[in-house]
Amino acid sequence: MLRVRPIHYTSRMAEWGRLLSALGMVRTVDDGGWQEFDAGSGRIALHGVAAGVPAGAGTGADAGAAAGSNKNGTAPDRYLLDGRTDFGVEVGDLAEFARRTNAAGVEDGTSPAELVTAGHGETCRITGEDGYAFFADKAAHSGQCDADPALAVVEVWFTPDAAAAAQTLRNMGARLRLAPDDDETADFTAKNGGVLMVRPAGTARSGFGFEYTGDLSTLRDRLTAAGHRASMTEEAYGRTLHVANPDAADLPENPNGATLWISSRPAGA
Repeated sequence: MLRVRPIHYTSRMAEWGRLLSALGMVRTVDDGGWQEFDAGSGRIALHGVAAGVPAGAGTGADAGAAAGSNKNGTAPDRYLLDGRTDFGVEVGDLAEFARRTNAAGVEDGTSPAELVTAGHGETCRITGEDGYAFFADKAAHSGQCDADPALAVVEVWFTPDAAAAAQTLRNMGARLRLAPDDDETADFTAKNGGVLMVRPAGTARSGFGFEYTGDLSTLRDRLTAAGHRASMTEEAYGRTLHVANPDAADLPENPNGATLWISSRPAGA
């Protein structure tokens, strides 16, 4: 199995919970400082941290352990842990996932999967050719069918080596999604929910957003009625809904920016 599940670190757990609920996600785990929300496709974990905690400070299960880190296992100094999102997935059997991923990498000469013990327990660390590392954790529970079926969680791997990152995701079992543009970008779907994207960038890092197969205007109205600032833009590739990032008021320089994006995608595309 493979499910998209980024981890978002924030000191504004309540604000994020209200936003994700307004988007149509369902809270499936509530352990105080660790909460999980399911979309129709994919999952997001919220990890509570103190305001202004620097990345790599050792706060929480994954902080400084390797997720969202470079080759020496430390998070980028320019980011605060508060307001950051780490790339991550959920899998079934950790050992089998690692074996299959490394077996698939034999042809291209890579073995990105390593079984490790992190701060939160046994996991599998994936290290890309660009040095970016993230965790594949064992799934604790199945998806939530009561969530809005039109909403999908999207995580983005920004990288200076897009071809290698895309190959790593293929080796992990992600399914390539055909796109009209023949460039360095690549989109994948995970068998058990969510979308993974590769985008070229000068340095390796992660990002996230959403896709929506329903009516974006209806979603915008729902968000507005719940008290969230939302606006629509028309772009060359379709419509995109932008909603205020709960972290932005206190952390204007947060890695995700002032708004979160929800892009329109035709049903079945």
